[in-house]
Order: sequence, then structure tokens, then C-alpha cells
Amino acid sequence: MPKDLPLNSLGLPKAPADTRVVVAMSGGVDSSVVAAMLKEEGYDVIGVTLQLYDHGAALAKKGACCAGQDIHDARRVAEAMNFPHYVLDYENTFREAVIEEFADAYLAGATPVPCIRCNERVKFKDLLETARDLDADCMATGHYIQRKIGAQGPELHSAADPMRDQSYFLFSTTPEQLAFLRFPLGHLPSKAETRKLAARFGLVVADKPDSQDICFVPNGNYASVIEKLRPGAADPGEIVDLSGKVLGHHKGVIHYTIGQRRGLGIGGLGDHPLYVVKLDPDTRRVIVGPKEALATRLLRVAEINWLGDAPFDSRPEWEVSVRIRSTRAPRPALVRPLSATTAEVELIEPEEGVSPGQACVFYETAGSRIFGGGWIVKA
Repeated sequence: MPKDLPLNSLGLPKAPADTRVVVAMSGGVDSSVVAAMLKEEGYDVIGVTLQLYDHGAALAKKGACCAGQDIHDARRVAEAMNFPHYVLDYENTFREAVIEEFADAYLAGATPVPCIRCNERVKFKDLLETARDLDADCMATGHYIQRKIGAQGPELHSAADPMRDQSYFLFSTTPEQLAFLRFPLGHLPSKAETRKLAARFGLVVADKPDSQDICFVPNGNYASVIEKLRPGAADPGEIVDLSGKVLGHHKGVIHYTIGQRRGLGIGGLGDHPLYVVKLDPDTRRVIVGPKEALATRLLRVAEINWLGDAPFDSRPEWEVSVRIRSTRAPRPALVRPLSATTAEVELIEPEEGVSPGQACVFYETAGSRIFGGGWIVKA
């Protein structure tokens, strides 16, 4: 690759026309704008859309990504902007790498986040390798996150718009992947700017609503999906308090999540409402207690992907901010490495509703950089 040419907008020393970019296209407005933007700049764009699950059931389903209509929309954008578009059948890979683990984790009483596993195991692994096979110089996505060049190479940073930031779902991006990935929308101040670009390009998806659900979970009904994947999973059991006293009965542990208050059907203790504080799938028990029983201060985190400059276990302690849920702001914490991939995390202020299976993402305390993160295995 020539080194004497100025860097193009993707940070590569090549003319745009000589730079091949694979764009991961979901059929939504974000990735469509990325593809159109790069095509207009003169890049050699190839659009790729993944078929992740059975589209016979998906065609009539709205509000989720990667359904049949979304593939159709991605193809229409590619045709309008005059670049090639491919649909790859990753249904088996997606089932094995994402859906099966989701079902098992949910049955074990955890709160899985399948969108992270999809990015980690499918989009940024298999699709990225496909992009390399197509002789691409890089792969671009419509994610709202920023890639910046630091003293030691590419760094991951939160999106300029905190309302759209998707860093929680991308913490497992490795340094090697980050070197190949590009996120052209991360610097935009708002989603409104993306829609303005879509309108300017005349894209058919300019006014398409954002996806809301996990793509294989219709209407957010996790339990119905688990019942189909694991027949018999909705076996009834007891609702008990922290002392083990039976307060009522339920129709299946899979219908409950840590922190849930409504729908228990057992009332409260006087003026004190009860919350789900633990799920025990082995005994089929839902354990409930007062709100203060939800408070968690110490976490055990595993499968850590570290994006800091120094090795993760080179210090006894890291002072960072952590995010336990995508909808909550990062909060101060101390991360104490137990190995290169495991740690104890101490939250300075206790969090409520923390559950195994959730991600714990590490952030720079006084900045936008993401230092990676891991999966909560014990709270």
C-alpha cells in the first residue's frame, strides 16, 4: 500500500476510487446512509446484508432488524446508489453463536444481551472475514460510536450524541477488529442529521422507523421465544421471600427478570413493594424481597476484552467508570484484575437490578474512551 499519498476520509493512504469498503447493511437508515455517503465520496462500495433467521416468520414482523423487508430495503438502496449488494445466509451461524446461548442463559436465570454476542461472534468476526475475502480495505457500519487514532493506534470512543451511543454493545471489539472497522456516523450530533443525509441522498429508507426489538424476539416477548426453543421451560414453581417462605406460585421462571416489580401477583409487605431479587432455575423458585435487597456493590466479571494501552493485569486496580445497562450512564468504579480476563468490580455507589449475563463496560472517567469490558458472572 503506498505511503506517500494523503489519507482519505477513512484514514487510508489511497484514493477513494482505489479503496474498497464493505458496508454492513441492515436495511435501516443508518447503514444505508453510510453506504450512500461513501459511494458519493467515490469509494468502491460493496453492500452486504446478513440473513440471520427464518424470514418466512419475519416478513410480517415490524420493529426488528434483519427481517425480510430489511433485506429488500438494503437491496433497493444499493440499486439506487449503483453499487453491488450481497445477501449472505448466516442463519445456522447465528443460531449456534447467539440464539442457543441466549436460550440457555435465560433459562439459567441470567439476563443475556444477544446483540453484543451478535456483534462479537457474527458481524465483527465472520462478516469481517468475508470483507477481507472480498479484498476490502476496511468495513464500515452504521453504529453510533467513534474510532479515533491515539498514541498507540486506534481507540474506541463514545458517540458524539449520548442519546444514540452504542458503545455498550460494542465493548468486545478487539484491537485487531478496530484496525479494520470504520464508523462514519459516530461524530454526528444527532439522529436527525442522519435522516437529513438520507433525505438528501433520496434513500427509500429516509423515514423508516428505528428497530426496537432484538431481531429474533417479536414484540420483546422473551418467554415465548424461549418456550419454542426449549419446550417445557415454562414449568411452574414457587415465589418465595428471602427467608424461603412461600408467598405464591408462578407459571415459569422465564417470565421474570431481576428487578421486576409488576406482575408478581402477590402484592407487597404492607406499604413496601416486593421485587424479584433472584431467580433459581434449579428449584424453579422466584425469590422476592424489598428494594434495598437489589442493591449490588461487588461484581465478578469474566471474558474481559481490554482496550487500554497497558496490559489489563499490569496494575492491581483501575479507576474507571462502568456501565451495567445500556440505558444507564456510566458510574465510578474500581476494577481489580484477577487475571488477564477476569476481575472484581467495586461500584462506588450500589446499583439496583444487576444480573449475571449483563455486560459491564469500562469507560474513561473524565473522557469518552472505552476501555473494553466483560460479562457479569456473579453479583
